[in-house]
Amino acid sequence: MNINTMLSAEFSVEAGIIDNIVAMIDEGNTIPFIARYRKEKTGAMDDQKLREISERLDYLRGLCKRREAIESAIEEQGKLTDELRAALAAAATLAELEDLYRPYKQKRRTRAMIAREKGVAPLAERIMEQRRKDDPLELAKDYIDEEKGVPDVETALQLAQDIIAEQISDDASIRANLRALVRRIGVLRSVAAKEEDSVYSQYYDYKEPVMRAADHRILALNRGEREEWLKVSVEIDEQLACQTICRAVINPPSACCEVVRTAAKDAWSRLIGPSLERETRSDLTDRANEGAIRVFGQNLRQLLMQPPIRGRVTLGVDPGFRTGCKLAVVDEGGRVLETGVGHFTLPGMERQKAAAKAQILSMIRRHKVTAIAIGNGTASRESEQFIAALLPEVPGVQYVIVSEAGASVYSASKLAAKEFPDYDVSLRSAVSIARRMQDPLAELVKIDPKAIGVGQYQHDLKQAELENTLAGVVESCVSGVGVDVETASAQLLEHVAGIGPALAANIVAYRDENGIASRAQLKKVPKLGPKAFEQCAGFLRVRGANPLDATAVHPESYPAAKALLARLGYEAKDLKKGGIAGIAAKVDEIGANTLADELGVGAMTLRDIAAELEKPGRDPREDMPPPVLRTDVLDMSDLKPGMELTGTVRNVIDFGAFVDIGVHQDGLVHISRMADRFIRHPSEAVSVGDVVTVWVVDVDMKKKRIALSMVKGRD
Repeated sequence: MNINTMLSAEFSVEAGIIDNIVAMIDEGNTIPFIARYRKEKTGAMDDQKLREISERLDYLRGLCKRREAIESAIEEQGKLTDELRAALAAAATLAELEDLYRPYKQKRRTRAMIAREKGVAPLAERIMEQRRKDDPLELAKDYIDEEKGVPDVETALQLAQDIIAEQISDDASIRANLRALVRRIGVLRSVAAKEEDSVYSQYYDYKEPVMRAADHRILALNRGEREEWLKVSVEIDEQLACQTICRAVINPPSACCEVVRTAAKDAWSRLIGPSLERETRSDLTDRANEGAIRVFGQNLRQLLMQPPIRGRVTLGVDPGFRTGCKLAVVDEGGRVLETGVGHFTLPGMERQKAAAKAQILSMIRRHKVTAIAIGNGTASRESEQFIAALLPEVPGVQYVIVSEAGASVYSASKLAAKEFPDYDVSLRSAVSIARRMQDPLAELVKIDPKAIGVGQYQHDLKQAELENTLAGVVESCVSGVGVDVETASAQLLEHVAGIGPALAANIVAYRDENGIASRAQLKKVPKLGPKAFEQCAGFLRVRGANPLDATAVHPESYPAAKALLARLGYEAKDLKKGGIAGIAAKVDEIGANTLADELGVGAMTLRDIAAELEKPGRDPREDMPPPVLRTDVLDMSDLKPGMELTGTVRNVIDFGAFVDIGVHQDGLVHISRMADRFIRHPSEAVSVGDVVTVWVVDVDMKKKRIALSMVKGRD
């Protein structure tokens, strides 16, 4: 079975569509481009499934390369039989391939190798035959050789057992059966490695079936073991394991059977058991990695796709104590209008607080500020209280707490260093906070996704896989929303499909020197060749003479778009009025297939063109719930069981979701309190950025923990 056929079967996708997808990937097309502009070839498959197919394609191709290398290595040894070739061809995983290769792989010096050097290999072979009348003690007498280090029959038999044990360990079918046994009845066990209390105390005497081990617990156990608080193992009934081996290798009745049985026990305890324990731990970790990375990716997508708060002049506040709170006012487009520092978070200092109040009110009135973004770092609580107390004097102004890890604020402010070389880190953070409220995507792409804080155990995960997944999510979001070339930062541009850091820098440099008045002008950017233009053009917005340049219609479809407009009695200039209502309905009235044939495009492409002409440059983030803007302050001490609140989901993890309810301490909604039905994962009920109604279940002031429920009365 070839790779494309396997992909077709695994993903339940027509063979022709798989052939198209593989061919387009091999031609260097990006996933966002394929998903958006090649729908006829993919059956309108979304980018997430396309990425899954692409990743599986890479795995299967790697599997094929490894299979070829193994076949070649065995063939060089003159040991590649037709049966072995067929078994290698049928292997569906790398583990199966390696099991088949194990007997032929170059090993370090083993006990079995030493035994063969002492000349007892024929004895091991004879014992394995388990002939009815053979006596192993009698057979062993022929192999006594003082010079070779075999002084007696007991030594000869022990050496033979070493060979038999290795043969059993190298048997692919035995390993497969034992692997299945470990997964079926194995137990993941952890015990304390130290007597002191720690955050891992719940795992000091813990066990869980391997087949039901939860991903987040696997990651917690791994971290506890790495930090030397825990000892973790995989336990299995040794008797059952040995019985499984013996059923495969013992042929009673024969006196030799006991030698083989002893070798089987040795094979399990010394060779197979430890190997399968490492493999099982590795498989569990890989599964937990995959799950955590998937959840991280989902959370990041929802975070990046939060709706912008457009049309508001915004005051950004980076809270601080000793050095004061940094203030920055930015206009609707993110341009800095004024900066300052206010001292209003420390007790006392009434004169400074009065001055800060006058300063902030002046900034709000002078620039007509209508929104305030407050960072959730040090002194954010005091900052919120101070700002909220001012709001009655400036009706119409609301504030929002920008929830992000300190590392992400710092990362963003570092990237703003070139734009604001005279600002200190905190002042740049104030600007970043304000801009993030106005356009979360444009600011968050400047930050290492791992620093944003919407995953679990992100620093414990396989970094290459994590970064690859997160890069794909960012690329998908940026390309899906589209980027205004005239205002976009290089950090934003580099995430557009077909554009990397170097090309993004070239675009910004060319734009700053020459301006960009059309998509066609992008072809003049150094290093932006035909393929790169094809991949990125549809995702870049240029507000120039050609109205189509500001839409998601790809330049390759301009002739079809203009023909459609003419067919329906319109011109391209009509788009400048904000779109042409009713185009999609008219397409349906005439018939999409009929019009598509007439215009020389696919029906799916035609519908996309019509949708864009109706709402040019539509932002998909508009469908997401808006952030919660506040005018009052709630303290953790104000919370009482049963209280109903509105909050924003900040993070979704395997066992629940953390919700910001405005008290500077996110509350946890456990998965058991998320819905009045059974759900396998919290992501089935909520996503990052969702605005939800919750009820307080419990408040632990000492531990700063808040338990919430999304089901009224569920405690």
